[in-house]
Amino acid sequence: MFKRVIIKIGTSVLTNAAGGVDEPVLERLVREIALLMESGVEVIMVTSGAVGFGREVMRSGNSSRHTEHTKVLAAVGQVRLMGAYARLFDAQNITCAQVLVTKDDFRDRDHYHTMRETFLHLLDDKVVPIVNENDVIARKDVSFTDNDELAGLIAAQLEADAMIILSSVEGVLSGDLHDPSTHAIARIDPTNIDSYQKFISNKKTLAGRGGMVTKFAVARRLMACGITVYIANGKREGIVQSILEGDTVGTRFVPADKISSVKRRLAYADGFAMGEIVVNKRAAELLSTKQHAMSILPVGIVTVEGNFNKGDIVEIRGELKKKIGFGIAAADAGRIRTSIGLKGARAAVHYDYLLIV
Repeated sequence: MFKRVIIKIGTSVLTNAAGGVDEPVLERLVREIALLMESGVEVIMVTSGAVGFGREVMRSGNSSRHTEHTKVLAAVGQVRLMGAYARLFDAQNITCAQVLVTKDDFRDRDHYHTMRETFLHLLDDKVVPIVNENDVIARKDVSFTDNDELAGLIAAQLEADAMIILSSVEGVLSGDLHDPSTHAIARIDPTNIDSYQKFISNKKTLAGRGGMVTKFAVARRLMACGITVYIANGKREGIVQSILEGDTVGTRFVPADKISSVKRRLAYADGFAMGEIVVNKRAAELLSTKQHAMSILPVGIVTVEGNFNKGDIVEIRGELKKKIGFGIAAADAGRIRTSIGLKGARAAVHYDYLLIV
């Protein structure tokens, strides 16, 4: 049995055929999560649905308030969404909490660790964190691809044992949705994941922002972090219990060995780096072999780009700008610049805080 699980609920799960909010499904999922918690499992929810709730509110009984301005819908709908969750969890004698985040919260070291500590305190107090992107203030150029990406970041941040992505499809499908022979692929593991890439469609649901492309990419990253991922149909009755009891439902991504918390953060560093360290050809060759652990030393650095601080994530590249990996800076950009080329100087990135991609 898993100890800590992330459950991501997609817009398509929370939406009915008429495009409104499917409250019976929401109520049933809350009951399933309550049962899971009774068995001792810690649950963090990542939910979509604010825009859908907002659209219902703005259209109800007053056509003059009709709007498709996403930030307005999210602002109005987030209140109703959390109100629904609070009411349903109260009926199960469970307290829930709202956590709204932006992508910048994962980029900034202090925000990252503060957020993590808050999550852990909530779990210690048996409170269910319900997470959503803060769409009202999130800038388009630095927003999450979708809530699948957000859920994956939280899974890595909190060292979750598993993540369940609930969608309106049965899992990763073996062919076209309308082909009668198409079925959900039951198991994908690190040794055969590339062979299933051809089955991934870039189609998206009408209600949602994401698609299977993002889900597959998130699952691949979390597998490398040692986290089990399931993609399954959230409309199916009892889906959460079926998954955790080992029933053959949906698609299960079997993880590799667990890695350290630092490496998990770096596995999700794409788009979060505050600067770059460019290394010379010899250093790039040694790092790329992955045959032995080595730090990024000033003697092998060519240039430093950006104005990052100690503890920030930096991208490691070769002289031809080929990405080699990510690391946590052991000093600020200015200090590393002054030591470029020096032998015997302190490491710019220690090998314990370095992930080669």
